[in-house]
Amino acid sequence: MEQIWKEMYLTANRYRNSRKISDYVEAGGVASAILSSSGKIYTGVCVDTCCTLGICAERNAIFNMITNGEHEIKKVLAIMSDGKAGAPCGACRELMVQIMPENYREIEILLDYEAEKVISLGEITPEWWV
Repeated sequence: MEQIWKEMYLTANRYRNSRKISDYVEAGGVASAILSSSGKIYTGVCVDTCCTLGICAERNAIFNMITNGEHEIKKVLAIMSDGKAGAPCGACRELMVQIMPENYREIEILLDYEAEKVISLGEITPEWWV
C-alpha cells in the first residue's frame, strides 16, 4: 500500500470521535481524508442531525478543500464508526463527479484498509446521469 494511504488513514482516524453535540446533533462517527492534487490532506467528519441539515465526512472534507482554494481530488478515504474504511455514499460520489466531471473516474477510493483494496470512482460510478 502506498504510504500516503497510511498517512491519510491515520490523519482521518485522529478526528473520528463520535460525540453528542446536542439532543439533535451527533458528530464524528465517521471521518474522512481527501488528498488534493497539490498533495495536501484535507479532513472532515460526519455531522448527523435529526433533519436533512447533516453532512457526510467526505463532503465535509471536500468542502474544507474547496474553502482552502483547491478543487482537484486525487484520493478519498472514509473511516466508519467501526474503524474500517468504506465507500462514499451516492451524494458524496455525485459531488465528486460534479467537481471533476472530466476526470472523476480517476479519483482513487480506499475501500478496505486491512486488505489494501483501492478502487476508482469510475469503477463504482461508471456512468453519470448528465
